Amino acid sequence: MQKKETFGEYIRKLREESGLPIRKIAAELDIDPSTLSKIERNARSANKDLIKNIAKIFKVSEKELLLYYYSDKIVYELRDEDIGIEALKVAEQRIKYIIKTRK
Repeated sequence: MQKKETFGEYIRKLREESGLPIRKIAAELDIDPSTLSKIERNARSANKDLIKNIAKIFKVSEKELLLYYYSDKIVYELRDEDIGIEALKVAEQRIKYIIKTRK
């Protein structure tokens, strides 16, 4: 899976491809258009409920949107760290271990 655009860029792309203005999508989401604009510009974060509603509006997978969302969070946290890639590898192993021990 190759996703180079950010969560906000992807939301903007979906909205533009649908041909709908920001005010109309914002109204469907029950948020202010300026809030949606900030999300599209990556100046504000969405929450899980909002992501679920965005998925419904654009008829895309909630999982796909969550992948964009969480990957952005990780990238922004590690982008300036010299050991960012190494930290990701360690985190991947820890997640696998935690999942395995829960079973």
